[in-house]
Amino acid sequence: MPWLNRWRQDALSPVAARAAFDSLPSVSLPEVLGDWLGEELPTGHPLDGLLAGYGWKGKRFMSADAVDPLVFHRGSGDVAVNPALIPLGVPLAWPRLARSAPARRAFKTLLPALATGRPKARLRAVAHRGQVSTAMIYDDLPIIDHFRKVDAGRLLGLMDIRHTEQPYFFLLSRASGGL
Repeated sequence: MPWLNRWRQDALSPVAARAAFDSLPSVSLPEVLGDWLGEELPTGHPLDGLLAGYGWKGKRFMSADAVDPLVFHRGSGDVAVNPALIPLGVPLAWPRLARSAPARRAFKTLLPALATGRPKARLRAVAHRGQVSTAMIYDDLPIIDHFRKVDAGRLLGLMDIRHTEQPYFFLLSRASGGL
């Protein structure tokens, strides 16, 4: 898709990103089950580039009620992180601080303490922007990730965070062989 290649190279405006999201078809719950590699799509959001800098690998959808919403790469393997333990207000209020080398080092040091062996989100069909599609609802945070189908192996995600005007966008690509 030409618009997706352009988006990867140059940030889209929030308006253009929403238009791209709105143009895509909904995705059913069975279609999203499995492991997905994550990639950030820039729009000028305070979180742009943050997850990649911290080693975000993707998401794991095991069932409607068992989701690992944040899986990070770790030298000895991948680790599912409890999103409720990440101070989301810091990167939203002070994105430069959150992107700093000391912050990234602190995250890597704390990663074992942030890890969880329990699912921290669930999947449901949710109406958003005039269309019902599968969404991931975080257990302990006021966040819903809405998904639309780019093609059989990719999903466009729109993270809707309460009290923020602009959504955060990301791309998920199906992982062959797991995360």
